[in-house]
Amino acid sequence: MKFGDILRSLINDRNITQKQLASDLNIAPSTLGNYIQDSREPDFQTLKDIANYFNVTVDYLIDNRSPYTQSRNEEEILRIYRSLSPEQQDLYLEQGKAFLKINAKESAKSSKSTSQSGGKVG
Repeated sequence: MKFGDILRSLINDRNITQKQLASDLNIAPSTLGNYIQDSREPDFQTLKDIANYFNVTVDYLIDNRSPYTQSRNEEEILRIYRSLSPEQQDLYLEQGKAFLKINAKESAKSSKSTSQSGGKVG
């Protein structure tokens, strides 16, 4: 994924305007527009400022896979989690645990069904 696409996605997720972000980062709106269009790249300090603003890593912004995550979706889950309030993080975790329970029940049901049919397909 290109830097501009990632930046556009973060702006949309935060529900802010490009003008607001440019103002908050103290850069020209046209400069930010060039970043989003991938016609210009930010310097290191601006890249760090953008990462701090959105509470993501520079690696996330430049689509550099972390050795600690297995996919872009996993990195996205981590980014979302970090952007939530502590109360929202707790709820997010509880929802994830609920999915695990559902999966365990479905797996048990599937195993039981297979063992009752003697493992025969048909």
